[in-house]
Amino acid sequence: MSSPITACASSSDQEQNKVGASKNKKKGTFLRQGPSSFFIHWTMALRAVNVMWNVAVVVLALWVFCGSVRASVSYDAKAIKINGQRRILISGSIHYPRSTPEMWPDLIQKAKEGGLDVIQTYVFWNGHEPSPGKYNFEGNYDLVKFVKLAQQAGLFVHLRVGPYVCAEWNFGGFPVWLKYVRGINFRTDNGPFKYHMQKFTTKIVNMMKAERLFESQGGPIILSQIENEYEPMEYETGASGRAYIKWAAKMAVGLGTGVPWVMCKQDDAPDPIINTCNGFYCDYFSPNKAYKPKMWTEAWTGWYTEFGGPVPNRPVEDLAFSVARFIQKGGAFINYYMYHGGTNFGRTAGGPFITTSYDYDAPLDEYGLLRQPKWGHLKDLHRAIKLCEPALVSGNPTVTKLGNYEEAHVFRSKSGSCAAFLTNYHSNAFAKVSWGNMHYNLPPWSISVLPDCKNTVYNTARVGAQSARMKMTPVPIHGGFSWQAYNEEPAGYEDNSFTMAGLLEQINTTRDVSDYLWYITDVNINSKEGFLRSGKYPTLTVQSAGHALHVFVNGQPSGTAYGSLEFPKLSFNQGVKLRAGANRIALLSIAVGLPNVGPHFERWNAGVLGPVTLYGLDEGKRDLSWQKWSYKIGLKGEALRLHSLTGSSSVEWAEGSLVARKQPLTWYKTTFSAPAGSAPLALDMNSMGKGQIWINGQSIGRYWPAYKAAGACGGCNYAGTYGEKKCLSNCGEASQRWYHVPRSWLNPTGNLLVIFEEWGGNPNGISLVRRDIDSVCAIIYEWQPTLMNYQMQASGKVNKPLRPKAHLSCSLGQKISSIKFASFGTPEGICGSFREGSCHAFHSYDVFQKTCVGQNSCTVPVTPEIFGGDPCPSVMKKLSVEAICS
Repeated sequence: MSSPITACASSSDQEQNKVGASKNKKKGTFLRQGPSSFFIHWTMALRAVNVMWNVAVVVLALWVFCGSVRASVSYDAKAIKINGQRRILISGSIHYPRSTPEMWPDLIQKAKEGGLDVIQTYVFWNGHEPSPGKYNFEGNYDLVKFVKLAQQAGLFVHLRVGPYVCAEWNFGGFPVWLKYVRGINFRTDNGPFKYHMQKFTTKIVNMMKAERLFESQGGPIILSQIENEYEPMEYETGASGRAYIKWAAKMAVGLGTGVPWVMCKQDDAPDPIINTCNGFYCDYFSPNKAYKPKMWTEAWTGWYTEFGGPVPNRPVEDLAFSVARFIQKGGAFINYYMYHGGTNFGRTAGGPFITTSYDYDAPLDEYGLLRQPKWGHLKDLHRAIKLCEPALVSGNPTVTKLGNYEEAHVFRSKSGSCAAFLTNYHSNAFAKVSWGNMHYNLPPWSISVLPDCKNTVYNTARVGAQSARMKMTPVPIHGGFSWQAYNEEPAGYEDNSFTMAGLLEQINTTRDVSDYLWYITDVNINSKEGFLRSGKYPTLTVQSAGHALHVFVNGQPSGTAYGSLEFPKLSFNQGVKLRAGANRIALLSIAVGLPNVGPHFERWNAGVLGPVTLYGLDEGKRDLSWQKWSYKIGLKGEALRLHSLTGSSSVEWAEGSLVARKQPLTWYKTTFSAPAGSAPLALDMNSMGKGQIWINGQSIGRYWPAYKAAGACGGCNYAGTYGEKKCLSNCGEASQRWYHVPRSWLNPTGNLLVIFEEWGGNPNGISLVRRDIDSVCAIIYEWQPTLMNYQMQASGKVNKPLRPKAHLSCSLGQKISSIKFASFGTPEGICGSFREGSCHAFHSYDVFQKTCVGQNSCTVPVTPEIFGGDPCPSVMKKLSVEAICS
């Protein structure tokens, strides 16, 4: 049975949906019909199948609802309908906890300027309910404020309540206390889990209702989501999973939001829930019912970075190709995941081994700056799609084969609108196609958009937007950072430790209040042991479920081991220096985020689970696993809150030459003044090993530059199917070197910076840097189609094609200081490494030198005349230019 959202239809809807209603009637689904027609079919259905009386009561209530209220958000096979109007909706994910409230207005405004209609966000349960019944909706968890800012900007919101989010977020968004509810089993037909899931979901929905934020109340929220990518779990759980997903759908619809609900990657999503697609490509996708729109809830703009892994990048030409391909196949809703990725502040990163940066190669980078050309090229695509919208929402496309790899997808409306998409699927060959008495040149792996079925206004492989190369510039700090140090001694048998026989699992022991758990035991060595004379020390073997481990013997470091995202388990196997008599072995087990994905991840383990064994003794081997172990949760510095303004003054810190370098388990602190300007800031941690960072008591997150990226980095061709391992960078370097410092966290003076270093690094190598544009580039083909050209011709202002223009713009406060390269002709290479080709206009530099140097931005028409004449008349030319910003 459908909900009021999809069962109620305006009178204008009824005529459009007669055919669909006829088809649905055969299936016993009376969707999208008027109240009287619905009632007749309902009565017939009762006679035919003898439906239970309680079902009849629900249906009758639905009929009454439909007769009195007209839903403002609905859907049909073509699109989401807002106030009866079909819309092609462009959306982008911005997760409010991954930025700061001070950043939100700028992020949302840039999203709007980039052509977005909708802001999509998850709702993060563990951030909002850190302990049972204790809620947090403040700071960067102020969900209501975030939604209202989107509304003020004139954008809609898609609220993905979940409340399971995955999202490379700690524990998939579940609060850790949920794991310890008696009898619970996550994400299945389990009473305790369903109780708490419904309680939190209802809390969020009621909060949005109280603020009148659903579109049915005049607010911006047009869509909600329940559950998240559940179908793989359903395969694991079988009948229990199928029952759970039906319950989740019924529970969500029963909350009466007045807007549709979706389930992503859920082919059996129960009506009226819309099932949607996630992935790098979704053109193949079709919803599970013919009357549902084709929606793409996660168009992946890149991929996440893991400690120990290279940085993934997705070329914008391929991303634009995938979006245009989805639209030409009848797609009606696209959401970029992520549009702004942001930062995993504190200990919010999951995985484990997910970096603090969640940049995701998104159109807005981690710091909120435009990533060019991705932002600009997608903006042009969105404008082209909007020009096609009247035709796109009116009918199914007609597909015509134009060659082995070439197709035309044509949309026409009854009012005469026509839009076409011309596609070349070949990954390395250009194609010249004839269509509609005209010829079109199509680059490899590209789609041209023709909003009038004649003129090309956009091609996914022809990037007209400028590109930008970024730099991290050290910020001068008077006298540099003046560090003080405090040594964290290896834990012993202290008052706040406890002793048990055997090895304990880490997550159950710490309840995730700290990354750190000490395992401590004593080993007695007989004075007659042979190794004491031979000098060949015994080998200590430690098997751990992960994620990292530091070993100390008699207070001295004896080695380190760590896993990876793919293989979080680890094994320590090294010789250890033992002495006659009592020896203390202290193992510091370190978590690097809790798992966020997989079946029953709430049961996954971390920490030293054993066996722990000594080899090389006279007795052969000694198993230490079941002897008495003492445990200490967290660090002494954490208990003293050394990262806070008050706690840092509670101990005596070493200064000057007493500050140890390359010393493990060391706290460092310094103070500094905020630099002038508005450029985003970061800490360069490349000289350090592994640990955590705090600014004025707020956690920036985990750092681990000592974990170098392993992988296959190399050239990157946009053409051909993309995967997360295709275009990689940073191989052999730190997976993450720079750590975002939000300016809103800083005071004018006296800012406290605290570092906890686990391995041993050099704090004197740490520097504060700002993120600036280094240089900007443009690559423009002569006669390259532009939206402005098309719009001016359509308005009658010009009667012939206009030459395209090169636009160059530095950041606010910067100016173009010099022209590194300029060539109109047949230049080669990419931004940062251009070179002249066989054809070059010799006045190319002069034009940009005169027009652009000293300016924040400039515009130059791409015409042979302005460069001193056509250097090669019979050749298709382009302009390549790079300008330095300073």
